[in-house]
Amino acid sequence: MAYYYDEPSRTFNEYLLVPGHTPATCVPASVSLKTPLVKYRKGQEECPLSLNIPMVSAIMAAVSDDNMAVALATEGGLSFIYGNQTIEQEAAMVARVKNYKAGFVESDANLSPDMTLNQVVALKEQTGHSTMPVTDDGSAHGKLLGVVTERDYRLSRMTGEEKVSEFMTPLEKLVTASEDTSLKVANDIIWDHKLNSLPLVDAEGNLVYMVFRKDYDSHKSNPNEMLDSHKRYIVGAGINSRDYAERVPALVEAGADVLCIDSSEGYSDWQKMTIEWVREHYGDSVKIGAGNVVDGEGFRFLAEAGADFVKIGIGGGSICITRETKGIGRGQATATIEVAKARDEYFKETGIYVPICSDGGIVYDHHISLALAMGADFVMLGRYFARFDESPSAKVMVNGTYMKEYWGEGSARARNWGRYDLGGKKSLSFEEGVDSYVPYAGPLKDNIAVTLLKIKSTMCNCGALTIPEFQDKAKLTVISSTSIVEGGAHDVVLKDKAPYASNMR
Repeated sequence: MAYYYDEPSRTFNEYLLVPGHTPATCVPASVSLKTPLVKYRKGQEECPLSLNIPMVSAIMAAVSDDNMAVALATEGGLSFIYGNQTIEQEAAMVARVKNYKAGFVESDANLSPDMTLNQVVALKEQTGHSTMPVTDDGSAHGKLLGVVTERDYRLSRMTGEEKVSEFMTPLEKLVTASEDTSLKVANDIIWDHKLNSLPLVDAEGNLVYMVFRKDYDSHKSNPNEMLDSHKRYIVGAGINSRDYAERVPALVEAGADVLCIDSSEGYSDWQKMTIEWVREHYGDSVKIGAGNVVDGEGFRFLAEAGADFVKIGIGGGSICITRETKGIGRGQATATIEVAKARDEYFKETGIYVPICSDGGIVYDHHISLALAMGADFVMLGRYFARFDESPSAKVMVNGTYMKEYWGEGSARARNWGRYDLGGKKSLSFEEGVDSYVPYAGPLKDNIAVTLLKIKSTMCNCGALTIPEFQDKAKLTVISSTSIVEGGAHDVVLKDKAPYASNMR
């Protein structure tokens, strides 16, 4: 007969943290939110890839493109570029993130001396770059002849037919450095000579890299940036269990730092086969997460298959209707607690710590704190990030209020049937997601700063300065439905509902 769980399936909204002692040294400014992203031998080695904040954006077309990836990496998190597009399109998004910011940049906006001003303007509009090297053949590594910046031309006083050679800043007026110049020395040269950019050339005078002042300024103002060893933004990418043999090589070639199988249910042979293929062809050099699961058995299955991290959650997303259509799922709090227990047991047995990600069911900022306290190493968010300027969805006016479009990967609009793969036909006869709107919230940077402050403040209330310490010290209590009502504003008439509502994420 069927197995019945004794305890009910609970959500984050049914729990509260009980505060602990807060020492004088425990202040938000001292809290570290650094957390492991991929598996490692805890206590014996450093995690090869960690997050500076415990937040990643969901593998969704309405959430995670290259713009979101850059914005979130700047703040210390990570985006997983959505996989519900062609292999070429996804790889191009990954490549744009990797090329967006680097200490040493291979120029992708290059001019030849015979090009016209009109072509310069068109290339600037296409790439967004205002500083363009001029090489003899117009390539990224041709012989450097000069540079064109916005200061070299004035559209109102020129016809547009002028040749680049007529208005560029020639090589003899440029400050350059050799290709073996370190990033620190390059930045010193930029500052000493008051430059906006510095070309690095080889012994034959060929352009190798560009170093930009703005990259240095950006890093100094964003100390949590997620950067690789080449000072490029770190980015993830979603894959499926169908075309991985073609998609994975393209994403790895494009520079993806970590992959994740995008599926509504991860306790399957399809995911195991996908992971095994990656291990066979790349060993441990390619990091790959898997999921989603909702219990200890599912976690252990994926951990033993070789997953670098495991995602938790089925049916808890705000646009997900899997529970309604299939009767499958589990309350996100209960699922997180049980999988965290299985993660810890697996670590004790093997010495390998496999991070877990709570994906879905997070409605308010404090739910992130609860997920971390319950054992999650980081959380994946869709609706939260969909509200921001940087998400790829359209901003629209609905009944006098600005909203952002937000749709599920299982909706008819997305038609991402690959993530619901059960090995049969490539189409589904029913939806598992909806098409919707979420309130527009402005830029990511401003909103995430408030969210992170709330998490840090909560950790201080529990006497913790790190996420592991938070998980060790946290005391959680189940609350009644009346307590939930009591926890919000009640028995008063609010003067202005807008400020209060803006804090409800």
